[in-house]
Amino acid sequence: MHLVSTGAPSPKWQKFRRQIPLHIMLLPCVVIVLIYAYYPMIGLIIAFQNYNPRMGFFGSKWVGLNNFLYLMKMPNFASVMYNTVFIALMKMVMGLVVPIVYAILLDQIRNGGIKRTIQTIIYIPYFLSWVILSGILIDLLSPSTGLLADVFRMCGAEPIFFLAEPDLFPYLLVVTDVWKGAGYGTIIYLAAITSIDPSYYEAAVMDGANRFQQAIHITLPGMAPIVVLMATLSLGNILNAGFEQVLNLYSPVVYSTGDIIDTFVYRIGLQNNQFGVATAAGLFKSAVSFVFIAAGYLLAYKFADYTVF
Repeated sequence: MHLVSTGAPSPKWQKFRRQIPLHIMLLPCVVIVLIYAYYPMIGLIIAFQNYNPRMGFFGSKWVGLNNFLYLMKMPNFASVMYNTVFIALMKMVMGLVVPIVYAILLDQIRNGGIKRTIQTIIYIPYFLSWVILSGILIDLLSPSTGLLADVFRMCGAEPIFFLAEPDLFPYLLVVTDVWKGAGYGTIIYLAAITSIDPSYYEAAVMDGANRFQQAIHITLPGMAPIVVLMATLSLGNILNAGFEQVLNLYSPVVYSTGDIIDTFVYRIGLQNNQFGVATAAGLFKSAVSFVFIAAGYLLAYKFADYTVF
């Protein structure tokens, strides 16, 4: 028995033809990504060379893994790794907890005008760069002219220069980062709250549940899928402790607790001209981050049914 072809295009081909305009619209973005994201990756070869800018990529001496071995033996690399993971983990945890609390509290406000005003005030710092915010923080925390110093003096206490205290500096980074970014996370969780079926709250009111009980037994469980998704996807930022923030706020006094991989690469690469070692450190960070990103997407698929494609 012979099958006779009808000549009709397959469903996949028909779907592709319908999507051709979308692919054409996407083409400029793909070209930009190839030029600015993938083409510069040629520079990763520097991690395996004793790079000399005058000799270029193909003229510099090949040293293999020597830059990585030198990096691992540097006396301060272990502390830099610890600082990066410690600060990044605190930011990840607080970056989840604080926006969730903000969203639940805002959801309890019934006056629309007050709710929008508070939400706007919380969201404003997200639009400001760390260059601006760091200047504001330096002025506020100055032990001589800062507002916080005046409060300490009014209370009869000696002002503390938080930006020069190694033990306090990592926590200052976390607090200021949460202050800047919590507004953005709050919007995400508020959107998750609006998707909860109102009939659940009506039933809870009929059963005599107060607002706190409603938040615990209805709002939080209803937000659980997006919370799990955001938590798992944030694993990819395990080695991203905030380059712009740290660079604008830290000083040699707090290198022991505030120096992270990105600022470490910046100093040894651009300030000390150790291009090979700096590139090796950046490649090491990218490899570790890639593993955590892959793990994050797998966890997001398993627990939140999230897929990229």
